[in-house]
Amino acid sequence: MSKWDRLSGALVASAAGLVLVTGCTTADSGGGALESGGAAASSASAVPPGLELFYNQSLDWGSCADLTDDGSAPLGRGVDCARVSVPVDYAQPQGDTATVAISRTKATGDRIGSLLLNPGGPGASGLALATQGAGTELAERFDMIGFDPRGVGASTPQVRCLTDTESDAERAEVHIDMSATGIADAEQDSKDYAGKCVERTGAEFLAHVGTYEVVRDMDVIRGVLGDSTMNFLGYSYGTRLGAMYAETFPQNVRAMVLDGALDPDQDPVEGVILQGKGFQGAFDAFVADCVTRPDCPLGTDPAQAQARFAALLEPLIRTPAATTDPRGLSYTDAVTGVQQALYSPALWTPLRGGLASLADGTGDSLLYLADMYQGRANDGTYSNLNDAFNAIRCVDDPPNTDRAVAGLADTRYREAAPFLDDGLGTGRAPLDLCAFWPVPNTTSPHELDPGALAAAGLPAVVVVSTTADPATPYQAGVDLAAQLGGKLITFDGTQHTVVLDGNSCVDDAVIGYFVDLTSPEEGLRC
Repeated sequence: MSKWDRLSGALVASAAGLVLVTGCTTADSGGGALESGGAAASSASAVPPGLELFYNQSLDWGSCADLTDDGSAPLGRGVDCARVSVPVDYAQPQGDTATVAISRTKATGDRIGSLLLNPGGPGASGLALATQGAGTELAERFDMIGFDPRGVGASTPQVRCLTDTESDAERAEVHIDMSATGIADAEQDSKDYAGKCVERTGAEFLAHVGTYEVVRDMDVIRGVLGDSTMNFLGYSYGTRLGAMYAETFPQNVRAMVLDGALDPDQDPVEGVILQGKGFQGAFDAFVADCVTRPDCPLGTDPAQAQARFAALLEPLIRTPAATTDPRGLSYTDAVTGVQQALYSPALWTPLRGGLASLADGTGDSLLYLADMYQGRANDGTYSNLNDAFNAIRCVDDPPNTDRAVAGLADTRYREAAPFLDDGLGTGRAPLDLCAFWPVPNTTSPHELDPGALAAAGLPAVVVVSTTADPATPYQAGVDLAAQLGGKLITFDGTQHTVVLDGNSCVDDAVIGYFVDLTSPEEGLRC
């Protein structure tokens, strides 16, 4: 199970080395039947005015095959799927609709309710999470519900910007020229990309794919499932969904666990800089492990390892490494593959092997890791992970249009993550894609009035934060727990998220909280 946070490179892609349908469906396009008398009619939570047909729709549960016919892995036995109809624009619920694909593994014992899960991203499919927690008391007591947020994966319409061929071509490009010409070229690429998003997805739908809408979709899902209150487990970007849901529908929350937190009060640029520091820490931890092994391609001296790493990657700026795949390994993909592996120590072995292969002149292993990150299947087709990621983040936050800020951010990112610094910084950098996005960002109530989240009546929630998480800094979890008035579980480790990953200390506390509403002990450290 993958848990995602793809903020790295969003604002300072040049330093990180990362690259990072049309129209709307109508109510009869495959979603739930919009008729009164569905499961939500028994819900104790108030239905927002004008949305009664959506909350009271009935679901047509069935095989997931029709939802996952894109070559993705089957969801497994015992999982069924349905589509939930939602308004594209909640301000105009009588207008066009979209569908949200959901999956379900039924509780095997005395059922408490449903548990909705999100893996993060933004842009990652969540259907596979219906099998999360198999064999635990969570799966015994809850229907486990996965979902693809609007515009993502099997949900319709789908955000699409690039064709598969265009995605391959984009990854082959190396945007590291920080001269005036190089910056202008990079910004033109961003403008072209944004134009393709409008052409292939439509501006109207692009304007309504953000977190603001997704949390309202989540509440529709809760109502349609017949639950009076929400149980939610969100990883990484899923913590942003959880925090905004808590602010928007505090009275509807029964239990909520947020793992790998994003701090909603954090400046986006600061967040990316801190993430760079996190990846540097993960790289340093990988190096410390690697140099103790006889097959380490970075040598035996930790002080020389970063220079050896740069010597392996920098030739790719000029010439891709050979691969059995005709694409070759670009510098961009090499950096992406390395970062993919730094999300978890479980990937350090393939990273070590990938760097060793690169030293021998072949890039297949790192290309495979980059394909994992980019959502590319063996047949060359892409999920819409990257396109959805860009569309969501560009409507979630105000764009930076200040070139001085962009240049400073690039410089600071290079300082925070020197293992990713190509040495070509000039103090200038292109504006991020979102500066050229064709629709305005959506502002939440919290963003209008930063500070403590306004979630009056919210029950105790739980935040889990990992001390050396490379993608979401530990302090963000501390801060989010304080803002929500929740309990904090600290996990000592070097990985991105931990809940239901096999750590009994964390899992026992989380399961006990969901099942019995027993708060973890104060200061719990695992």
